[in-house]
Amino acid sequence: MAKIDGLLGLAMRAGQLTAGADLALREIKAQKAALVLVDQDASENTRKKLSDACAYRRVPMHIMEAGLLDRACGREGRMAACLKKGGICDQILRLLNQTEEPLT
Repeated sequence: MAKIDGLLGLAMRAGQLTAGADLALREIKAQKAALVLVDQDASENTRKKLSDACAYRRVPMHIMEAGLLDRACGREGRMAACLKKGGICDQILRLLNQTEEPLT
């Protein structure tokens, strides 16, 4: 997961990552999200809202280990994030698919 952590930090600095559940939901609805990441400690309500939006728009969603999004974004309390289409997103998807299956 250390490599994913670094790539998420790079995506944040490059403006390819939107951190926060409400902002991620807005990006999904605007069809700008290519991948959604949710912290395993996120509430059931947050998970359900994002999961439903991802399923409807066919956006992959992955549950991440607790605290990974906080560390990668450099901001506390981030329970969800989304990535825009691009090379960084593709690399993260490849790494995630090696370790776990997407929820949607």
